[in-house]
Amino acid sequence: MSEIVTANRLVDGVVVFQNALGGWEEDFALAAVYADLAARDAALRRAREAAAQSLIVDPYAVAVERRAGGYAPTTLRETIRAAGPTVRRDLGKQAAGLAPAAALAKQSEASHVPL
Repeated sequence: MSEIVTANRLVDGVVVFQNALGGWEEDFALAAVYADLAARDAALRRAREAAAQSLIVDPYAVAVERRAGGYAPTTLRETIRAAGPTVRRDLGKQAAGLAPAAALAKQSEASHVPL
């Protein structure tokens, strides 16, 4: 199973994703995807170091899967964190073009937002 590392940026609370260099990106597409446990664990160690430096809070790994030519989170919670609010698509990362396209394709199948 492939995974990425995510957290919230401490200065403004924005959801961020760890890139291949260990930095943090708002764009889900720039997240490094780890295919094995050793790589994921090393990424989490780097993330904990960033948390200790007060750059981010609450880093953790998220399962992702290949879908529609890209990666997308496997859970609804992480899809929402990656894309932004579900009530209006003109807000959040989805409005800025930073949401995972594969996740948005799945969202667009519904004509309303289920509660």
